[in-house]
Amino acid sequence: MVSSEYFMKVADITAEQSYCKRKQVGAVLVKDNFIIATGRNGTLPKHDNCCEDSNGQTSEFTLHAEQNILTFCNREGIKTKGSTLYVTLSPCKMCSKLIASAGIIHVIYKDIYKDSEGLDFLSKAKVKVSKYSLNI
Repeated sequence: MVSSEYFMKVADITAEQSYCKRKQVGAVLVKDNFIIATGRNGTLPKHDNCCEDSNGQTSEFTLHAEQNILTFCNREGIKTKGSTLYVTLSPCKMCSKLIASAGIIHVIYKDIYKDSEGLDFLSKAKVKVSKYSLNI
């Protein structure tokens, strides 16, 4: 059986592929102990691959890693129900809504987002949430 450490390392490597300067975030979606998709924060396809504007603010064309992974799965017909999401940064509230709607049953995050609204929402939506540690 593949370990949580492996999946989080893949999320870390995926985050390194992001062009965002302020924060690089990676996500890995796992089902039945297999990676079914990866995603990172970045801009929409066919847009300038710059996540921040000239003032350092997030560009309106930037997607979170969770948004990228879920839109990819939707576009490619990959079923997300019953899967586990490993993410380097805990989801924001909007991404948490998408995660719960996609049928993801467990979110394992490494670092906490600037607030806990997303984690609070996931808990209310009955999605299991875990802070990453080597014991998961």
